[in-house]
Amino acid sequence: MSPRDKRVVGWREWIRLPDLGPALVKAKVDTGARTSALHATDVEIVRTRAGEVVRFTWWPKQRTHRGAARATAPLVGYRAVTSSSGHTERRPVIRTRVDIGGDVWPIELTLTRRDVMGFRMLLGRQALRGHAIVDPARSFVTRKVRATRKARDG
Repeated sequence: MSPRDKRVVGWREWIRLPDLGPALVKAKVDTGARTSALHATDVEIVRTRAGEVVRFTWWPKQRTHRGAARATAPLVGYRAVTSSSGHTERRPVIRTRVDIGGDVWPIELTLTRRDVMGFRMLLGRQALRGHAIVDPARSFVTRKVRATRKARDG
């Protein structure tokens, strides 16, 4: 994909995670972060016939404990993530789809507590590679795309 074909995004964007529910979440687009992260609680790993899955609660709205959504996703594995403060945490990794302004593609996402962070989701450079170019001088470049019935109902 040439740079001309890639979507331009700002340093923060409204996105959807259609496999996890119809809610919009304000994400910080961070090319300094390799891995994407989602604020999640009540994380539990469950073994099924098809393999391990992660059940969790995620919080799309900032600065509130309302609007929580329960979700289940296949467990891809675990990743050791080192924060900017030097703390390393072992996090579960899921594969899901991201919808930015109507463009949808698969990403890997780590699950962690982000309640003290300014954004409930961080979109790292691996998720952007090959799909988007970041303009750090802009915010909310893409339009908020409402969930379609097909995306909501699976």
